[in-house]
Amino acid sequence: MEIDLVTLVVAEYDPAIAFFTGVLGFDLVEDSASSTNDGRPKRWVVVRPPGGRTGILLARADGDRQRAAIGDQTAGRVGFFLRVDDFDAQYRRMADAGVTFVGEPRTEPYGRVVVFEDIAGNRWDLLG
Repeated sequence: MEIDLVTLVVAEYDPAIAFFTGVLGFDLVEDSASSTNDGRPKRWVVVRPPGGRTGILLARADGDRQRAAIGDQTAGRVGFFLRVDDFDAQYRRMADAGVTFVGEPRTEPYGRVVVFEDIAGNRWDLLG
């Protein structure tokens, strides 16, 4: 058993794809036309870290309730964790791309860590 996908609610598909692929270095696994349960058009967009098994379904917000969740899916807590082999290189890459960091990198018993915000404002730990 494994978790295959988790959903991240975003404002629009293309800027979210650009962030995850261009800034974080994820792979675009799928970008297919689809439809909502009531027949309206949408896209099925999946990104995944290179070599990773669990992907992120980028879901464009549909309606006021979902738009309100953009950037606050975990009520302001860090809800996502990205572990990388070369922390310093990934941190520099992200900083050069204008990613918002919450604080400075620090060393903890489990490794190097810094909190960053994704394109929607959700908080992530970058771990190395």
